[in-house]
Amino acid sequence: MTQVRVRFAPSPTGFLHIGGVRTALFNWLYARQQQGVFILRIEDTDQSRSTDESIQAIIDGMKWVGLDVDEGPYRQTQRMDLYRSHAMRLLEAGRAYWCVCKAEELEARRKEAEAKGLSPRYDGRCRSLRLTNPTSEAALRFKAPQEGQTVVEDLIKGKIVFDNAVLDDLIILRSNGYPTYNFSVVVDDALMNITHVVRGDDHLTNTPRQVPIFEALGFPVPHFGHLPMILGADKTRLSKRHGATSIMAYRDMGYLPEAMVNYLVRLGWSHGDQELFTREELIEKFSWKHVQTSAAVFNPDKLLWMNAEYIKTSSPASVAQALVPLLEQAGLGDDVRTVTAEWLAQLVVLVKERAKTLVEMVEWVKPYFGPVAPFEEEAAKKFLTPAAAPVLSKLVQRFEAFPVFSKSEWETAFKKLVEEEGIKMGQLAQPVRVALTGRTASPGLFEVMEVLGRERTLLRLRKGIERANTSPS
Repeated sequence: MTQVRVRFAPSPTGFLHIGGVRTALFNWLYARQQQGVFILRIEDTDQSRSTDESIQAIIDGMKWVGLDVDEGPYRQTQRMDLYRSHAMRLLEAGRAYWCVCKAEELEARRKEAEAKGLSPRYDGRCRSLRLTNPTSEAALRFKAPQEGQTVVEDLIKGKIVFDNAVLDDLIILRSNGYPTYNFSVVVDDALMNITHVVRGDDHLTNTPRQVPIFEALGFPVPHFGHLPMILGADKTRLSKRHGATSIMAYRDMGYLPEAMVNYLVRLGWSHGDQELFTREELIEKFSWKHVQTSAAVFNPDKLLWMNAEYIKTSSPASVAQALVPLLEQAGLGDDVRTVTAEWLAQLVVLVKERAKTLVEMVEWVKPYFGPVAPFEEEAAKKFLTPAAAPVLSKLVQRFEAFPVFSKSEWETAFKKLVEEEGIKMGQLAQPVRVALTGRTASPGLFEVMEVLGRERTLLRLRKGIERANTSPS
């Protein structure tokens, strides 16, 4: 059997977008499932729009979501001689011809055809001239078949039949010597032995143009598959107006790469009613026959839910590792460098049920860094009052009697004090919570103390007593 070879071939004209990541992901899953080869090819022949920054953004984005490549990245601009030599092969074989029509002439004919209600395709007037050495600027056109049909057994859409009579004689080499997309992609796919070309269905109209070029060059035609588009909630093509579309923007918003992968796979593919998959399960269960044929609608709420599930169920150590860059961006870099990876993982366990994104988690964990936490003014005014100081002092005395932190012993002492004072649990718990975290909301008090440790817990309680004693009555 021929080894499966697939490719992801983005144009470096901006950031790596969600639709591109999904295309890459489906190709990657198929390659991994079939023990095949996944290739990254950068289609950078658009000199006016392609940038090195965009190429790096593509590589960074794929690395973030864990799509490792087996070959590449190849760059089309480094393969120009290959395109020209194969274009000349077609010319010598009589399957291409020089066209000396001027751009303004072509535009005038296009408008004339549109005015008559005709297809605005090239009228073929240079096809029979058989120019060999044009004296003026000339482009090389492919002689497209004018009769019969091009049949594509699409991996996703099924059998598609195209009428060759509507095909245009495409330019394959521009007058400046640069290849066009539909020609360079054929040469690359052929020379890289690509077995399956799977891309967005915005490329569907390119397929009947490319198949005859494969055949004219004597190359085997790969299997084609065209993925439905991703739409926004208003059923229009996903764009910036629907929110972030760059994959790295989701990293910066605190999404886990595993959640993004799971969500993007489910955005157009299903396996029964299962929603959450490990990467191993995705590789095992993926199939083209379960890719839906209709467009998928991007649902930010579902992505947020899925991210929250991954935060809860992923290993605390891996979540902590992903959290570090965001903590550094929040100005906590120096604090992060003074703690252990184990402590960070413990902190993640403390707050993971409360955070849907890592950005939210940063806000939840801020109070646990440093010796003391700044008080939210309203919280301190309400709970760190002179009336609260005596019972807080008694609590500190009892906690000091324990040489080490013991969750069960400290909790018992806390409840006994509440009972002795004849107060409600909240009348002690809320001042303690504000003293420990500076806020009125936190995870369980004794889990908080466990993360802070004995000395910082006592220090913060004493600071809370100081604030209570200096507050106006």
